[in-house]
Parts: sequence; structure tokens; C-alpha cells
Amino acid sequence: MINQTYSPIEVILIDDGSTDGSREKVLSWGEHEMVTSVAKAAQGLSAGRMAALELSKGEWVAITDIDVRPEPDWIEKLFKAVGDDESVVAVTGRTVFTQGSDIVSKIRSVEIEAKYRSRPKNTTLANGPCSMFRRDNLIGIGGFDPSWYHAEDMEVSLKLIEAGGAIIYTPDAVVNHIPEQGLRRFFNKRKRDARAHIRIVRKYKTKSDFMGSSWLVLTFLPFCITMLSGLIWMMNDVMAIMDISQHQGLFMFIPLIIWYFFALNSNLKNAITSNQIKSIWVIAGWSLALWQGIALGYLDALLGRNGH
Repeated sequence: MINQTYSPIEVILIDDGSTDGSREKVLSWGEHEMVTSVAKAAQGLSAGRMAALELSKGEWVAITDIDVRPEPDWIEKLFKAVGDDESVVAVTGRTVFTQGSDIVSKIRSVEIEAKYRSRPKNTTLANGPCSMFRRDNLIGIGGFDPSWYHAEDMEVSLKLIEAGGAIIYTPDAVVNHIPEQGLRRFFNKRKRDARAHIRIVRKYKTKSDFMGSSWLVLTFLPFCITMLSGLIWMMNDVMAIMDISQHQGLFMFIPLIIWYFFALNSNLKNAITSNQIKSIWVIAGWSLALWQGIALGYLDALLGRNGH
């Protein structure tokens, strides 16, 4: 961040109760003249963002995350997109997910790429890893709510829009995200996304730009269950006549093939072509995680709790 082409800027680093040695690194970076470092007890992402907001002095405040690396002209491109439009209270850039060697990172990378490619200039979400806000407007809506441990960027964005502000998107302001790897981590994040989405809908009675391609993935399990049930019913009579029981495992893939060609968008197809079988299980687990998150979201509503 200290190498940004836009000047002057102040860099505020918040360590939110880390236990892996990051605290010491954050405090050492605070020795740089451009950097202010704060080490605090673990309270969550929103509380960390709020602590930085309160310390900031500029007219605009840009936020990012520890797992992304902004391009040197990130801030410059954000300001260029705003121009002289005083109605703009936030501008969001583009996050590029790096691809690792595993299928999870490849699927995640192309999914995010497709989401940003179809994004309009006037948007409803200032993404956490790559956005900039007018400080006074952000403080005016109460800033980041510490009770939002996830989707805090969506919550803040909707508050700004409700207050009459506009959020714009520029694809030229880029931050690079490290590969999102590991099945368990991936599924837990997607479950958390779905749970947070239900909370957004409950509170703001509006659709959000939060789930992305997950809407397609959500259909995967119901589609498979429906197709398999029908196939099993039909094949019972067929296999009684023809001795093809040794091939019955092939019929499992018929609904998957149909869904793949007719429901899945072309970008995700490109990601899973290289390893079809493993990809099918990833998509199935992703779909299950989304349904679990939705169920937890509605349970949160019934119990009157924030969740996630």
C-alpha cells in the first residue's frame, strides 16, 4: 500500500487479535512514516474496519483485506472513476482471484471473474476487499456494525443507498486475491455467504449482489434428486428386461450431464472441464453448503439472532 501511485495517503493496519505472529509484523510496519498500526482484541472484521475508520483523517477511506494485494494504481483508478460526481458515496473495484493447482481455486477464480464481467457501473455492493467510501457519508450511516461478522460490506452499501448515495463500479481498479483453496474452507465460506444473504433479505427486503453464480449452484442438488428419482423409477422396469445392472452406475451421471449443459453457465463449465468427476463433487458440496446456510439463516430469523 505504501507504493500506491496516488499521493498523499495514510495507511492504517488493524490486527484483530491474531495468534500467528501477525501482531508483531503489524506493529513493526507501524514504524513506517505513512503507516499507523493498531493491535486489538479479536472482535471481528467489522469492528476492525470501524477502528480504522475512526482513526482516519482523509475525505475518502479505502478498505481492503489481508488476503489481497492491490495493484499500485488501485487508489488512483478509484479516484479517477469518481471524478467530480458528488452523488457518488462509494466506488468499488475488481477483485481477481488467483488460480492455484487445485480445482477449488480454479472454480472460484472463474466464478468471480464472470461476476465482475457482468457487473454494471451503477451497483449495489461496495466489496470489502476493493472499495473506497466518502468518510463523512460512511460515518453518517453509523459505519461498520460490529454485529455483522460477515457481509458487512453489503450492509453498509445498502445503508448508503438508502441514504440517497450512489455506488459505482470500475473494473480498472484491481486487487489480486490469493487462491481460495481447500474444500472445507470453501464450503464453510459458501455456507456463510448464504446465511448472510438471508439476513440481508430479512433486514432490507431487497435482493443483494452477494451470491453471484451461487444461484445456479443452488439448483444442483434439487435437480439431481429429482432426476435420479425419475431415472430409478424408469430403470427398474428396464433392468428387469435387460441385463444391464452392471452399468447402473452410469445412470448416476445422466442428470449431472443434463444440468451441466443446460443450467451451468459457460464460465463455470470452462473451470470444471479439466476434471469432471472431482468438479461434480465440488459443485454438489457447494450446493449442499448453500442449502445449509439458507436453513441457518431462517433459523436465525426464528430465534431472533444475528447469526454468523
